[in-house]
Amino acid sequence: MRKGFANLQDNRKDLLMYEEAKARQISDWLVGMNGSRLYSLLLQARGIRDVFSIGRVQSPTVYLIYQRQIEIEAFVSEPFYEIEATFTAANGTYKGKAKAKDSKREIIRDLLAKHNIHPKSPGVVTSVETVDKRTPPPQLHALSTLQATANRLWKISPANVLKTMQGLYEKKLVTYPRTDSRYITPSEFTYLAGQVTEYQQLIGHTFPVASLAPKKRYVDSSKVQEHYAIIPTKKIPSQGVLAGLSTIERNLYEEVVRTTLAMFHTDYLYTETKVTTEVNKLPFFTIGKTERDKGWKALFIRSAKENDKDKDEPTLPPLVMHEPVESDIGIKEGKTMPPKPYTEGQLIAMMKTCGKLVEDKKETDILKEIEGLGTEATRSGIIETIKRHAYIDVTKNIVSITDKGRILCQAIEGNLLASPSMTAKWEAYLRKIGNGEGTQERFLGSIAKFINSLLEEVPGQLNAKPIDAKLAANVVNKMPQRTSYQQVEVAPCPACKEGMIIARKEFYGCSAYASGCKQTFPAVFLKKKLTPTQVKLLCTKGKTNVIKGFVSNSDKKFDASLTLVNGKITIEF
Repeated sequence: MRKGFANLQDNRKDLLMYEEAKARQISDWLVGMNGSRLYSLLLQARGIRDVFSIGRVQSPTVYLIYQRQIEIEAFVSEPFYEIEATFTAANGTYKGKAKAKDSKREIIRDLLAKHNIHPKSPGVVTSVETVDKRTPPPQLHALSTLQATANRLWKISPANVLKTMQGLYEKKLVTYPRTDSRYITPSEFTYLAGQVTEYQQLIGHTFPVASLAPKKRYVDSSKVQEHYAIIPTKKIPSQGVLAGLSTIERNLYEEVVRTTLAMFHTDYLYTETKVTTEVNKLPFFTIGKTERDKGWKALFIRSAKENDKDKDEPTLPPLVMHEPVESDIGIKEGKTMPPKPYTEGQLIAMMKTCGKLVEDKKETDILKEIEGLGTEATRSGIIETIKRHAYIDVTKNIVSITDKGRILCQAIEGNLLASPSMTAKWEAYLRKIGNGEGTQERFLGSIAKFINSLLEEVPGQLNAKPIDAKLAANVVNKMPQRTSYQQVEVAPCPACKEGMIIARKEFYGCSAYASGCKQTFPAVFLKKKLTPTQVKLLCTKGKTNVIKGFVSNSDKKFDASLTLVNGKITIEF
């Protein structure tokens, strides 16, 4: 406070930042108020009686989750073939792979024939390269990295992490949690360095301090703005205080302490060995890794299970150049895997890095600069909001889009509301207001034009869009009054080749039913709802990707693909 009064600043910059924040608040309110009513009323006119909340940040966030789900559902796993060998040298065995991968087994077989390679063809070691490598300790935690780590380790939701950290902050055990910085200033480093021994005792892990000199990787005043990284405070809690913390509080507090202590630990050291083994002039490649010093990683071994997970792949036996080896060579079959659904912790990272999904270079740079959608303090709140609006569902930490979320995304598809680009463009001009290069009036004028264009264009766009009929039907069934029901074409009929498979209220059926085509698909199969995307895959590819959550007659859950055989659905495990 004394320092501030001794160096009083002109407040013109603060007023500009106030104008920027005010413009952001008003624009978000205008878009949310008008967009939510517009889409809710238009979708209700189509028989979907629900309220659809629209937001500058929440809408593109939901759409990014929807895009991932569509990729997963549309994915068709395909086989691929590789050449793998197990080599036996004088001092042990090791594995190697040839740089050959193809979807056709014949091409791989021809390559082996070209080199006259049989399963037991002998090989020779032609190259052994050994490089000593090191990994420095991790950077300090910002809120988002702590949320991602806690979700990965303990499946804690981002909102719960923020709430718990706020509690630890109020107990004066950690510093301010709503920070996007991973750096501290020399002032914080000084008190941390003075209490290293006490912090070590808190986690029951002592080690010789590698250095008490501040490193730019952690200590950089130029990269600290409003708040510095999350670190433990000067207050060292007693064993009684620690015992009084809940499991979540203890886990998060210790994670912060361990990450802070890692600054004072040594690097993780390992040796990487690259081996090339030739069999009839076909090279096979092997990479091995040998740990030399665990260093800072020793701080993060909280259990035997974690230690096992952190162990390296099998160590290579000692090998020398031109050493002959015996071989066991074969063709290995694999399958391409679909993208994985987001976990709740990964949503935070996805929101921060969504600039990677924007093609325009300028917009990507802006999104990168503002760190994507939302802020460090609001992202967990946005996730809770879209959960509350029933756009997404989180089960066992896995995020999936709901029927309501699909309807919203199909409605806003192709519109700026679905794209992070809108955030980029708005943030670009809002920054101009904060720098005195733009005005609130001009910005809000462009927002008014944007809303007017939505009011003019969306009704026509929405009428031309196929909103998934099955989803609409589910909502229609809950309605207190009768409304019209729209059917949607899913795919060409695989049976008659003339009609279209249509999504109806209780099943999927061929439009050529009157002409005698009896092809149908159930809406629910073994207590699992089939989506139009999955039925489309059955019709066009004859097989779906792996679908999770089927329930057998004995009430056991299982995952499987569905295939279409002679017009009937069969299960493929």
